[in-house]
Parts: sequence; structure tokens; C-alpha cells
Amino acid sequence: MLVNDGAAPQLVDAIDLPVIGVKAKQRIDVLALRTWIQQHKPDRAVMERGQALPRQGASSGFKFGRGCGALEATIQLLELSMIIVEASSWKKHFRLRGGDKESARQHALLTFPAAHALLARRKDHGRGEAALLALYGASLITRNAVSTATTNTRSEAQHETA
Repeated sequence: MLVNDGAAPQLVDAIDLPVIGVKAKQRIDVLALRTWIQQHKPDRAVMERGQALPRQGASSGFKFGRGCGALEATIQLLELSMIIVEASSWKKHFRLRGGDKESARQHALLTFPAAHALLARRKDHGRGEAALLALYGASLITRNAVSTATTNTRSEAQHETA
């Protein structure tokens, strides 16, 4: 969870996705995820667009698709607005290379030094990517709000001079 209130953004929490079941029967624990999201009361969610990887088997692809669907359904049932972005967009924004997950964690540690405990382990690379994805989504919202405000101001000025 990211707080972006106009001051420096803060990473307030990050978890590994809760799961139930084992091996082939493992799936996202949507009830635990819902509880975690509700504790933080976010107003929106940012998700990376999921897509199957080249040469990914049918079983793995199905499991991945099921996970993406579970995440989207949980977000929608909580009535949160959702922004879906391409991996290439947010990684380009932070100048990260495609598959280098460790560099995303390192970048997140530099961006959110107070959240070191949440990103301390090398295996926390997914949390680092999620933090940067949330920050990228927040920047899109800020840019859109500024763009909308500028457009509205121009529109109001045109009406006043007419």
C-alpha cells in the first residue's frame, strides 16, 4: 500500500499474496487479500496487465490467468477504481530492464528507505515491483488530474471571453 498525499510517497505495507492449497491446487486466498486491502482503505488499485509467457505450458498459463482473474475480481468487489498498466510502461518509467527483478527491489529500497523491512530480502523482488507499480500508477493519476485541471481552466477561460 502506497500513500501519496502530495508529500514524498510512502510505502506503508507490502505482503506476499496470500495463498491456499498446495502445488497444483494452490490459488490466491481472496478472503485474506480482501481483509488486507480493507484494513488500508485504498481509493484505487494499480495492476500490471497479465499475459502468458512464451513457451509457458497450458497448466501454468491457466494457473496464472486464474490468479489475475482472482485479483481483478477482488478489487472490483471492493468497488475500487482500477488502473491496468503494461509492464513495459512502468519499467521504462523507472529505467528498469525487462526481467531483472532484483533491480526493481533495489530501486524501491532507494525510493522508500523507511520501508526497508518490507523489502529487505532478495526474495522480496515482487514487493519491490508492486511498490514501483503503485508509484507509477499514482504518477499517472497526478498527471491526469493536472491535465484535467488545465483543460477545465482553459475551457472556463474560453467561456468567459465568449
